[in-house]
Amino acid sequence: MTPTKPNKVMSLYKKVTSYPFGKHIFSKMVARMAPYFGTVHPYISDLKVNRCECLVKKRKKVQNHIGTVHVIAICNGLEMAMGTMAEASIPAHLRWIPKGMSVDYTAKAGTDILCVAEVTPEQWQVGDMLVDVKAYDTNGVVVVQGHIKLWISEKPKKQS
Repeated sequence: MTPTKPNKVMSLYKKVTSYPFGKHIFSKMVARMAPYFGTVHPYISDLKVNRCECLVKKRKKVQNHIGTVHVIAICNGLEMAMGTMAEASIPAHLRWIPKGMSVDYTAKAGTDILCVAEVTPEQWQVGDMLVDVKAYDTNGVVVVQGHIKLWISEKPKKQS
C-alpha cells in the first residue's frame, strides 16, 4: 500500500464521508461488520492511515452504577478504533488478528469519550504488534490508556 493508493477500507471511508452524514453511515457499516461494536453506538470521527478516532457518547446504556461511562464500553470503542485503523492501514501483503488488550483506568469517564488507536508505519512487521490506545473525556483528560496486541502475519500465497 502506498500513500497515493489507499486500500479498500480507506477508499470506502473517503467515498462515503464525501456525502452528507457520511461519517454516520461509515460508522454504522463498520459496526455491522462486527455487531458487538454496535452496542455502544460508536462514531468514527476521523480515520487516517495508522490512526483512528471513535466517539462513544455518554448514554444511559453505557453507564455503570456510579453514572460514568463503563470501562467495558470504552474498551469496545477502543477496539473498534483499533480494528478500523488496522483495516485501513495494514500493508496489502499482511493480515492481523487481536491477541489481547491491556488497559489502565486513569480517571473517571463522566463525559462522552473519544477513543484513539494509533501506530507508526514502521510497526507493520510480522510478529507481535502493540497498538497504543487512549480514551479521552471532553476535557482532554485520559480516562483509559493501554495497548491492544495484534499478531501480524503474511497473507498466504494464492495458488493458481
